[in-house]
Formats: sequence, structure tokens, C-alpha cells
Amino acid sequence: MSSIKEQIAELGRGTDEVLPEDGLRLKLKLGRPLIVKAGFDPTAPDLHIGHTVLINKMRQFQQFGHEVVFLIGDFTGMIGDPSGKNATRPPLTPEEIKANAETYERQIFKILDPDLTRVAFNSTWMGKMDAAGLVKLASHQTVARMLERDDFKKRYKGGVPISIHEFLYPIVQGYDSVELRADVELGGTDQKFNLLVGRQLQQDFGQQPQIVMTTPLLEGLDGVQKMSKSLDNYIGITDAPGDMFGKLMSISDDLMWRYFEVLSFRSLDEIAALKKAVVDGMNPRDAKFELGMEIVARFHDDAAAAGARDEFIARFQQGAMPDEIPERTLESKDGRLGIAYLLKAAGLVGSTSEAFRMIEQGAVRIDGERVADRALQVEAGSTNIFQVGKRKFARVTLA
Repeated sequence: MSSIKEQIAELGRGTDEVLPEDGLRLKLKLGRPLIVKAGFDPTAPDLHIGHTVLINKMRQFQQFGHEVVFLIGDFTGMIGDPSGKNATRPPLTPEEIKANAETYERQIFKILDPDLTRVAFNSTWMGKMDAAGLVKLASHQTVARMLERDDFKKRYKGGVPISIHEFLYPIVQGYDSVELRADVELGGTDQKFNLLVGRQLQQDFGQQPQIVMTTPLLEGLDGVQKMSKSLDNYIGITDAPGDMFGKLMSISDDLMWRYFEVLSFRSLDEIAALKKAVVDGMNPRDAKFELGMEIVARFHDDAAAAGARDEFIARFQQGAMPDEIPERTLESKDGRLGIAYLLKAAGLVGSTSEAFRMIEQGAVRIDGERVADRALQVEAGSTNIFQVGKRKFARVTLA
């Protein structure tokens, strides 16, 4: 096993907080494999690369010889995680939960070593707990403590209803750590309250409390909002190679380095060298090619990554895509904007009538794909490269 110093350096990469600050070092000094837990509620059938920030961190722990538990929240998924929500989430049916959980099991092993991963379901213990047990578990928390959560506090002050079952979510998530005897729990920054409840419950049950490690929420393709399917600013890990590569190439040059930090398996030294090369004159697009190739190969294979790159080059570079593409952020109307109005607002055409004419001539492309529909509506939350003719380009984020 690597030294404690080496482990802390690598495990701290891309991490937002470690609580308590010196806790990970003390856990590693135990000299045994740590039990590292991360939970995922199967609320949608597919994962996107924003989810893989946590999974990559689990992979790092695996590489250092620790025991990783991928916890599928098939019980908590029926409650619905209220973190960051301003309204009660509709619960999923057991059938929906089961179907989604099956896809998660297939997808995670594109990153994690299946021989070194324990997959657990929190219905295993929560499904056996009777009403008396749940009431006793709930007695470990107070309403005042729950209202310390920022989202609950805002909803309470704003008169937005909070259902009693939503208070159970962080309690059940915390109890999962008791059942698994977790040494470390990983979660996004929006999960901090829930992770700390796990520490408290472990203490209440006579266990050594877990270390909490939070990772940042990955920005979506727009570079502003959290990656989300509902915002359509995501890259799905089941996306076709060409779609995945194209989406990665659409991100801004600044956001590219953020993606390198939390998604790439390259060492920090390699990333620093790549960043220096860009400062010294290397085209940022070439660095982005490296990122795109790595991510596509991870979820498909090397041949698919090479094919996606070649397809992108044929589609864009041979069409004389400029090295510098102006970026625009536009406001949508009712969650969408007509293509003609978007092209005009982005400065790619002088009028909507010109936009219609260019569409009819086959001179308008979105991410390299020709636009034929004059009535096309572009959805808010998307970021795409728009092209009119051979020389006019803009990377447009529609807010």
C-alpha cells in the first residue's frame, strides 16, 4: 500500500472538503483497508459524467487497496433526496427503482474494478426495519437540527411545505453508514448535511465516526449550472462516441481544465504539463482532444475514441473552424428559443429573414449537423457551437 502522504495527495485531488480536517490521515494510520461508502439513488436510468466525479474518487481508494461500497439507495430512492430542492420530490415506484438500479450496476464497472467493489442496497436493512425501529431511529434527530439545513430552512421560511418523510432521508442515509460501519463517506457538496448525520449516528451507535469527503458538483456544458439531465447540459456515459466527443469539444477552454482535474485519470503533473504547453502556445483545442479521447475510450474503447475524433475533425476542422470561437450567453423565452432568433441574437446573421434563407440553403449547422428545420426550437440549458456559412461561428449557451 502507498504511503499515507501519497494517498492523501491523490485522494485530496478535486476534493472540496475533508471533515474533520486531519481525519483522513488518522484513519489511514490504522494500517488496514478502509471501508469507503458512496450512495447513489437510482432516480433515473442512466448516469452522466457528473456522477463519475464520485466514482472516480472511489476508484482512487480502490487503487490504494481500500474496500469500496457502491451503495444503491433503492430504499431512499422511494423517499426522494430533498437536497437542494425547493419542493417535495415525487417518489418513484419500486419497479422504477429496480429498473434504474440494474442499469447502474452495469455502468459503474466501466470505472470501478468489479472484483474489488461491493454493491449494496439499503433496502437490505431498511426493508426489515419495522415502524417501531424507524421511530426509534428518528428519535436521534431533532426538528431544530433538520431546519439547520439550508434547503429546509428556506422552504420553512418561505412557507413551502416540507413533508415529514423528507426529514427521514438524511436519517436513513446516516444509518446506512452505521450498517456498513463506514470509515469514509463520499458525497457531493450538496450532501454535506446528510454525511454529517452519518457521523453523528455512528457515534450514537458506539462506532468511530466516518470521515466525510465532499466533491464539487460538476458544471454542465454551459459552464454555469450543475450537470443535470433536466437542464439538458449533460454528457451521458451511455452516449454514442461521436455525441460524447462532440459535447466535450463544445465546453469552454476554461471549463476544460476543471474537467481534467475531476474526470481525467492523468496525474496532476501530466495535467500541469499540458496546461503549460497551452500557455506556451499549444492550441487549447489539441488539449481538449486529449480529454475527449480519454473520456470516450473509458466508456467505449480506443477505436471508438479515435473514430469520434476523426469524425469531429472531418466535420469541423476541414470546414475551417477557427481557433478562437466567440462565446455568447443568451436568454431563452419560456425555456427555448427559435433557431432564427438565436442566430440573430448571437450575431451570426443580420436578421431572422437572413437566418431562414441560410437554413434553406443548408448553410446552418449545430455542432456540425446541418439544420433543415426553420421552426427548430433550441432548449434552454444547452451549449452548442453554431455555424453559419464557412466562416461564422459562435459557442452559444442558452440560459
